[in-house]
Amino acid sequence: MSSRHVLALAALLWTVALNPIAGLLAGSSQAEVAVHFQTTQIAWFTLGSALLGTFLTPFAMKAAAMYGKKRVMVAAIGVGLLGDVITALATDYPTLIAGRVVAGAYGATVFIAYALARDIFPARLVATASGVLAASIGLVGLGGPFLSAWLIDHHGFRGALWFIAVSTGVCLLLQLLFVPESPVRETARRMDWVGGLLLGGGLSAVVYGIGEGSHWGWTSGRTLAWIGLGLLAALLFLPYESRAADPLLPPALIRRRRVWTVFLATSVGAGATFAVGTVTMLLTLMPAIPSVSDGLGWSVTRSAAVQSPISVLVIVTAVLTGRLARRVDTRILLAAGGALTTAGYVVASQLHTEIWHFALLGLISGPGMGLVVSVLPIMVIESVAPEEQALANGSQWLVQSVLQVVVSQLVFTVMAQDGIVMKGTQFYLDGGFANGFLLVAGACALGTLLVALIPRARPVEAA
Repeated sequence: MSSRHVLALAALLWTVALNPIAGLLAGSSQAEVAVHFQTTQIAWFTLGSALLGTFLTPFAMKAAAMYGKKRVMVAAIGVGLLGDVITALATDYPTLIAGRVVAGAYGATVFIAYALARDIFPARLVATASGVLAASIGLVGLGGPFLSAWLIDHHGFRGALWFIAVSTGVCLLLQLLFVPESPVRETARRMDWVGGLLLGGGLSAVVYGIGEGSHWGWTSGRTLAWIGLGLLAALLFLPYESRAADPLLPPALIRRRRVWTVFLATSVGAGATFAVGTVTMLLTLMPAIPSVSDGLGWSVTRSAAVQSPISVLVIVTAVLTGRLARRVDTRILLAAGGALTTAGYVVASQLHTEIWHFALLGLISGPGMGLVVSVLPIMVIESVAPEEQALANGSQWLVQSVLQVVVSQLVFTVMAQDGIVMKGTQFYLDGGFANGFLLVAGACALGTLLVALIPRARPVEAA
């Protein structure tokens, strides 16, 4: 690999890592933020960025295919940087959430980074590069907790928020300096605005309705209206696209069995795997208050030290998966990862109070998570042509993001059933944490079963 490729890979790695590092720092800060702002709506602190990210993704994936992937990434990161600064400066909770929502703009950069890797690296390096990019979740999980521990323990949640802003600024600089523009373009030159509004707006409405469901009530008119209208818009998207001159997503692409089954299975599995952080962060960092809160009351530093072995296993597995995918059917790798994460979270539902419990969780679920997140982009590459890469990655990322929000919000709701609100703050009892792990395990099991629907594809190098 030449120095030019190394620098480009480093810049893309930072881009892919930006979302998980922001999510990790936000997750590590949420207990302190909830107490500081005295809110029961802390779910929006971690889920707020999904709103704008969901809305913009359909437009971003079309624009990336038409005008260039790097150009769209730079624009999205610039908007996200503005949101990070608003969040860091916020003095009230509504402004804080508004900043998090605007920061969601760079959520669209992850799928573009994977698509760009296919365009700028030689065929022999594509699978390895994708595996390295996927390993970013492990790199963040390894070093991120110690970083967040130092920031939060010494500078409070404000220090974490400012670090996110600085990281976004560095990401923007690396993109401008070291990432070449993709030569691959779609022939269409017109944006499908109506299709984007139906898909992005509809799914954003669903995300918002689910996010407010526990507050408004799951059977309230407002909750049902937001979710119902959002689903209706998303359903209208498909017949509209079949008649559009320059469709956002070509219907022929969506109808391919290999494509839609890969989207479904990988999105359910990865969405659930990322959602488990909601349980582990609140479990380890919420205070221990008899009869009120069964959090472990650990410092962020201790939580980082205990959970770091999981991240090591994620990194090792993710890097190896890039090589394994050249020899082993990727469906087998995805199913193995789903089975391991399911087993790990079932065990965690019963054992989650001692350090050795977390070590056991890491031994089981760490390799599983590494397999799931690293084989995902490789399976998309196997399923589509180069000119369809941005659209396919964007579609998969969109479905995964929505499912991650759904599972995360359901986790908050399930845990709150065994919880208590005191002084405006939601606390959780042990039964809530156990049920949260079981919910995530169930979603991972569903993703594993869906792998059976996926037909065999060409090897990644042939694709």
